[in-house]
Amino acid sequence: MPETLSTDAALDRLPTDQDLGRLQFTTLLYYLQCTNPDNGLVRDKTAPNAPASIAAIGMALATIPVVVERGVLIREFAAKITRNRLRYLMACPQGPEPDSSGYKGFFYHFLDIETGRRVWQCELSTIDSAFLFAGALTVATYFDGDTAAEVEIRRLAMALYERADWNWACDGGATLTHGWRPESGFIPYRWRGYDEGLLLYIIGLGSPTHPLPPESYAAYTETYEWRNIYGRELLYSGPLFTHQLSHMWIDFRGIRDAFMRQHDTDYFENSRHATYVQQEYAIRNPMNLVGYGKHCWGFTACDGPGWGKRTIDGVDREFFDYIARGAPFGPDDGTVAPWVVVASLPFAPEIVVPTVRNFARMHLGMTRLYGFKPSFNQTYAVENGATGWWVSPYHFGIDQGPVVLMIENYRTGLLWNIMRRCKPIVTGLRRAGFSGGWL
Repeated sequence: MPETLSTDAALDRLPTDQDLGRLQFTTLLYYLQCTNPDNGLVRDKTAPNAPASIAAIGMALATIPVVVERGVLIREFAAKITRNRLRYLMACPQGPEPDSSGYKGFFYHFLDIETGRRVWQCELSTIDSAFLFAGALTVATYFDGDTAAEVEIRRLAMALYERADWNWACDGGATLTHGWRPESGFIPYRWRGYDEGLLLYIIGLGSPTHPLPPESYAAYTETYEWRNIYGRELLYSGPLFTHQLSHMWIDFRGIRDAFMRQHDTDYFENSRHATYVQQEYAIRNPMNLVGYGKHCWGFTACDGPGWGKRTIDGVDREFFDYIARGAPFGPDDGTVAPWVVVASLPFAPEIVVPTVRNFARMHLGMTRLYGFKPSFNQTYAVENGATGWWVSPYHFGIDQGPVVLMIENYRTGLLWNIMRRCKPIVTGLRRAGFSGGWL
């Protein structure tokens, strides 16, 4: 690994492949250091006493092939770590009781990191469970050897995935619900319109035990919004992460469903347009927020300075805590997330690389433990910070995975190549009507 960068000359050359490798490695360390070694559960964030996040656990599983291929852990030991984590998840109590770990094969959003049981009366989350299943399918496909540990990984991972009852999660409707609570039943919101739910439907459609019907995918896509923004024709979704998370696992280049065939494009190209829309919004900076520009953008679901209002230079400003920020229609309070820029590296490296270089100059932790701080806000001044403006004090487990996996997909296509061999993913894509390209 290169030495910590400190001179302007060094920063001017960032990021080389070696620098991206270092950023990937330091980001990856979150999943090694913020994991309970007794059970493999991963902290939601670096705050003291934070619970485990089921989505972060899924992303940690998905990074295991990177850990092995990049020489961080030898395959034999990585397999044992993976097997033990899957064993624990399969043994976690499933049932309608409020203190279970999950129900109908799905998991609660947050679990106690010691006991594996539900905390905070949180929801049984279909999307967060989908990230767990995606991670399980990753290791089931990657660990294809005949050792006892690798054979058991495949058995456990598929059992974890196959017990999810996708039809139950639809609650009698055509689309998937956001989730369920034992106290009040199904959440009244559904996955409709373009977002990270694309992965959710593909995984649900690919199930060999309780698959979604094909009409569920048609119901998901019928509320898509095709727009012209800044002269770019694209399928709209405001937060940038929604254009990335499904792509961490699936190579959408050249494969199309009915909607994309109709518009003569694909989801990869759409994410490229969405990345450029974010940059253009920052250049135009309609709210005159501090710092925005060609090399300072990235609006997504992230931590913020907190709920409240301030008058700054005669302008009344409203600020938010953790919320899904987006461009160009907001919400927007001046908060930028470096991790979400890095996660667009495969789509638009020509604008991502210079932006990462700019973030490196801003001393946001690129070369330090866990990589870039997840978000910052130059409009929101603080007195005691090292920068003079707000920077998130924590790292989040669900922000680390996109950086690690998308750097790897940009460099080698590793995750994409693994998941091309994953039967449930291929089945789900075909049932959704995808064809062409590698499929």
